[in-house]
Amino acid sequence: MLIAVLTDIHGNREALSAVLDDCAARSVGRFVCLGDIVGYGPDPEWCVDRVRDLVAAGAVCVQGNHDSAIANPGENLNPVARAAIDWTRPRLPPGQRDFLAGLPLVAELGDALFVHASAHNPGDWIYVTGEMRARPSFNVTAARLIVCGHVHQPALYSCDLRGRVYGHAPRIGAAMPLLPSRRWLAVAGAVGQPRDGVPQAGYLLYDTAANELVFRRVAYDTAETARKLRAAGLPEALALRVLAGR
Repeated sequence: MLIAVLTDIHGNREALSAVLDDCAARSVGRFVCLGDIVGYGPDPEWCVDRVRDLVAAGAVCVQGNHDSAIANPGENLNPVARAAIDWTRPRLPPGQRDFLAGLPLVAELGDALFVHASAHNPGDWIYVTGEMRARPSFNVTAARLIVCGHVHQPALYSCDLRGRVYGHAPRIGAAMPLLPSRRWLAVAGAVGQPRDGVPQAGYLLYDTAANELVFRRVAYDTAETARKLRAAGLPEALALRVLAGR
């Protein structure tokens, strides 16, 4: 089965639409969403509805810290993120707020574990930004593959039989085999707000039959998203980040 893993959509309708079109062209069999459907972006209602449609059709979805912050105003956020969440919260109808609040922190499919941040204390929203930060996730689960988001940049780590963790440079668009002699942790990138200098939507394809990952990047209308952000009066930093991808 070909599984598309989407994360950090962040209310970006143009980016999510482009990713879903790309998935349709590749005959994706199932979707997994790793959270942060809302926050930062100008179209939170549309994005929540679209993800709810995917879940109704069989997708798996976990909660991100921005999703949690809708029901929990005390969630720890930086000032720009806080401003965006405070703008987002009153725009979501009760059914959407209930959907976000009811999402689990962790989900499993076969021998893969899906979580927004680190699998180690998922609700602490720890960023997996290197080998040292990846190791605790390997220590708390026997899953052969862990997939997370939160970092907004694609990354790949492996753990050998001795518990040694290695980083691997993700090759965008190329199939990366998951050697069975190791366990793996992939950071899926970000649909709605990439931060690696590439202003394109990012997501991950997991081919369970071929035992491979493909990090995908998809162009979308960043200018339209930036226009909407400015029209909504959201912080200018958010428009600039969408345009620059960093």
